Order: sequence, then structure tokens, then C-alpha cells
Amino acid sequence: MTSTTHKAQRLSELHAAPEILRVVNVWDAISTKAVAALPETRAIATAGHSIAATFGYADGEIPLELTLDMVGRIVEAAGDLPVSADLDAGYGDAGEAVRRVIGVGAVGANIEDRLRPLSEFVSEIEAVVAAGAVEGVPFALNARTDAFVRAGGRPVEESIADAIERGRAYLDAGADVVFVPGVLDADTTRQLVAGIGERKISVIGLPGALTAREYEELGVARISYGPTTQRAALTAFQDLAIDLYRDGVVPESVRPLN
Repeated sequence: MTSTTHKAQRLSELHAAPEILRVVNVWDAISTKAVAALPETRAIATAGHSIAATFGYADGEIPLELTLDMVGRIVEAAGDLPVSADLDAGYGDAGEAVRRVIGVGAVGANIEDRLRPLSEFVSEIEAVVAAGAVEGVPFALNARTDAFVRAGGRPVEESIADAIERGRAYLDAGADVVFVPGVLDADTTRQLVAGIGERKISVIGLPGALTAREYEELGVARISYGPTTQRAALTAFQDLAIDLYRDGVVPESVRPLN
């Protein structure tokens, strides 16, 4: 098995590579195995929203213990692939949460600022970096700023400026990349990359967003898909159930992935 340190280094290398890192978010062991089996998969990322839903919690309300349990199962299912975990807002102590998630084998994480005061979140990032150093793991933090998703009605120019200020500060504090969720068009993405850095921006692929290749050409480091992957799976499941209630049959195209 590849060491945790090597996996962490590999994740950082994937962030810095010219080719955008595409991570198809998973939420349990079997979804991880399905994605990990694909030759295109370079890393695994969890979706906190999806894991919470799996356990019957609303997004952001799942206890840390349950998250750690599932992340550990995902790490085991992922084999030699590096795993980045969604740790919501850090569970009140981002450094301790990271120390514990390293303990179950994750080598990176998303932690969101929820637009907390800049200095407060910078201190959280410094605690994450310190926790990784204590554990001997160059932890790859995907520091999330909610400059767009919690923007309210403010002009987009203000959100761009806020994201750039926060992003620079997060990188200076030791974050690997800066996650800026939202439906980002080409012009906004160019400004963010120019202000924060090439191969330093992480985005989310949502309906209405650019394609992964388009983001790559603009200098984005990573694209993930959040809870939409679980939603797609559940949509297919529910559609099948509707068809079966109508006296349908299971399609022959169904693959035995479990």
C-alpha cells in the first residue's frame, strides 16, 4: 500500500499539474469502488453533503465521528488513490479534525470559511498545516471560500475581490489550493485565476458551469461535483423504482458493480 505521506504528495502534484484534476465525489465504500475502478481516476474526494444524507442528516449537521467512520471506509475502498475529505467548517477545531482524518488515512480536505472573519479562518488554516506537520503528512488543504455562495445580493465584483483577498491569504497560510464554489463563468474565472494564481483555484461543476476542459484552459487546478453525483445516482434509482412499480423489468444494461 502507498504510504499516507506519498499519497499527500501525489495529491499536491495533481493540483499543480497542467491537466485539471477531475474528482467525481463519492459518499460510501461502494460508490468509491465504482469510481476507483475507472482508469481515469487519479484521486478520490468525498462529498460531505452526500455522506450526511446517507446517515439521514442535513448538510453540515453530521457528527464528526460518523464522518470519520465513513472516510475511513472510503480510504480503504480507494486503495492506493489519495483521498480528500469534506470536513465542512472544521467541526469547531479544524486542526484536531484534520489530525483525526489523517488517522483514518485521508491526505487532504475541504474546509469552508462560511465567510468568517479573514484572520479567524487564516488561524484555522495554520492549525491544519501544523496538524499535518505533527503527523508527518504534507496535508493538501482545499481551503473553501464562500465568497459567492454566501454573497447575498452584493455585486459580483465585490465577491470576486473578496475571494481574491481570502484566497491569497489562505495560500500564504499554507493551503494547497483555494476552492471557490459557485457557477463561475469564463470572465469571473479569469479574474480569480489572475488574482489568486494559476493552478491554485478549485471549482465545482454544476449545471450551467463551464466544462472541465474550459476551466483547465483558464488555469484552474481542480474540479469536483459535490452532491450532484449522489443526486444523479438517486435519480436513476428512483426512476428504476417507478418503472418497476409499473410492471417494468430491470434493464439488461445494469452492471453488477456491487
